[in-house]
Amino acid sequence: MTASPRADDLSPDLALALRLADAADEQSLARFDSPDLRISTKADNSHVTDADLATERAIRAIIEAERPDDGIFGEEFGSQGGAQRQWIIDPIDGTANFLRGVPLWGTMIALAIDGVPQVGVVSMPALGRRWWATTGGGAWTATDTGPRRLSTSSVSTLDDASVSFQSIAQWSESGHLDHLLALAGRVWRDRAYGDVFAYMMLAEGRLEMVAEFGVKEYDIAAAVPIVREAGGRMTSFDGAETISAQSTLASNGILHDAFLALLHD
Repeated sequence: MTASPRADDLSPDLALALRLADAADEQSLARFDSPDLRISTKADNSHVTDADLATERAIRAIIEAERPDDGIFGEEFGSQGGAQRQWIIDPIDGTANFLRGVPLWGTMIALAIDGVPQVGVVSMPALGRRWWATTGGGAWTATDTGPRRLSTSSVSTLDDASVSFQSIAQWSESGHLDHLLALAGRVWRDRAYGDVFAYMMLAEGRLEMVAEFGVKEYDIAAAVPIVREAGGRMTSFDGAETISAQSTLASNGILHDAFLALLHD
């Protein structure tokens, strides 16, 4: 059993989160594009695979053994323990891609302290990519020559901005289709890259905005410290500093207020 670290030292938490990602990759990648992948439908009509379940179980087992005093909140098995220090897990973000053999999916692992994500790791093993961050420690990605620090773009006008809107259906169902059309007519480029990959491209400086609706904490928690430590900003669609609003608007930071103004005009 490993004792919980001091509140001001996140390096042991990051080390654990990276090991959790290793364990997750081992489970998920072995089942990706498998002809015998088992798929079922949850109560909300979303899909879940045997890989989602096995991946979250593997992550939980390590946390329970090494941080028994920490809480856990995962997509597949819900909450256990307290919320002061809570690991927030999405075992496979992008299950729809996963079950169709599309490699744009990943595991999201965050540690939230008093409700604020302070550690984030995103692993996309089918792409051979991983990103991580701690509050005050910068945002990073792995490369063949070692870790590379991330920085959001310096684009400062909407005319030059590239954005990811996730899906037309999300914006229509949330009553914001007109705002999406206004956004598309204002920016340089609009695409629906989807799921966690869009946030990582934002952190790498390849996009200026990502926004979506109907998200749970586990859909976005790991992205929060990565985007923020890269220099970006991540709020709810209404601009609130929370991961519980079931919406998100992430930007390069420079254009955040301009996006909020445009989308609430």
